[in-house]
Amino acid sequence: MPDIEAVTPEKDGLPVVDVKEDHDLHPADMADRLENLPVERQAEVLRSMPKERAAQAIAELDENSAVGVLERLEPGVAAGIVDEMDADDAADVLDGLKEGHRNALLRNLPRESSEELRSLLNFDPDSAAGSMNIDLILLDRNLTVDEAIAHMRSEMEDTETPYYGYVVDERSVLQGVISVRNLMLAKPGTIVGDAVKGQAVVKVTFDTDRREVANVLSHYNYLAVPVVDYDGHIMGVVTYDDVMDIIHDEASADLLGMVGADPEETVDTPWLESVRKRLPWLTINMMNSALSACVVYMFEGSIAQMAVLAVLMPMVANQAGNTGQQALAVMIRQLSMSRFDHRKAWMAVLREAKIGSITGAFMAVVACLGVWAFTGTFAVGGVMGCALLCDMLLGAVAGGSIPLIFRALGRDPAHASSIFLTTITDGAGFFIFLGLASLVLL
Repeated sequence: MPDIEAVTPEKDGLPVVDVKEDHDLHPADMADRLENLPVERQAEVLRSMPKERAAQAIAELDENSAVGVLERLEPGVAAGIVDEMDADDAADVLDGLKEGHRNALLRNLPRESSEELRSLLNFDPDSAAGSMNIDLILLDRNLTVDEAIAHMRSEMEDTETPYYGYVVDERSVLQGVISVRNLMLAKPGTIVGDAVKGQAVVKVTFDTDRREVANVLSHYNYLAVPVVDYDGHIMGVVTYDDVMDIIHDEASADLLGMVGADPEETVDTPWLESVRKRLPWLTINMMNSALSACVVYMFEGSIAQMAVLAVLMPMVANQAGNTGQQALAVMIRQLSMSRFDHRKAWMAVLREAKIGSITGAFMAVVACLGVWAFTGTFAVGGVMGCALLCDMLLGAVAGGSIPLIFRALGRDPAHASSIFLTTITDGAGFFIFLGLASLVLL
């Protein structure tokens, strides 16, 4: 069975792909090697591989890489590979394709597979239904455990989640969930409907945000959670491996969003598109920086009379900015992991204020003594210490509050929050320090 064996340099810097018979190379390792190749070479390698192995590799590729290589494969070849993929993985990749290419690929799929994928593509990709797998084992509630075991055995080969059976009634309404282990331990002749009777089924509706789905699986330590409609009919399951992808994607999105970059951007994003997405936030950042510059300009005379102020004022803003970033990161992480009620959210801000007060007081004493020793003037050290304490406290409160304000406005709490935090800590830090210096020292 062909696989990628090695990547070695070729002239002009292009890598060479050697192919060999290797049944043991894990699809994730195969994907790692593929991603080191130019996209045209990736397409060439995938064409030479059996469809099942190619499907496994594409499922492990980064989504942007998977989209790029599918776009370079002929629709018939791409359709053959996609048809071998799990429906949820295939839908994720197809969602990233341009509409024309996606439709051409879907037309080349068998009718049943095409309809299945079109159905999944209708759901919001950030919802439970957009992340679910529809290949699951349904058990009629009237089956005995022996019949259920035999049924699961016959369905396991084509199912991604064979460790649970989902007990349903004649209308496919979910009645309960039973694990393979519990089936094996049940007394022969037991009816599966009776085995799950009274069970408090943990489930999510199809429109549940995928972050909440991840929270549910993490909270209960389940390998999968069923997805139902409003009437309780089972639609699919979200598996633990999908949740790991969700957590990774959301963490990456938060990291990019904090600095104003597009959450979907990667190194493979066309550079002109990146320019278009980054410029608006860079423009906003420039305007915010201008406000800080205006504050400094207001105290031009004070700086001219005491040049040491120009040396010290960036320290105040930098220290407060770091304090705010710490609070910001903690709050965004908490918001991404669980739902805050209103009171608990603002108590978390109060907690950050306490931390900012204590750390600010400690750093204020250190700064006061250090500046006193540096300048020989205690008053300068005192002004530095007071400004540092005030700005660090402000930075901690702002870092904890900005994500909550963004959420209240219906925006992503992480999006560009770092830009606004920096504006507050810089502008306020310069104003407090220079204002105190003007009052006390001049």
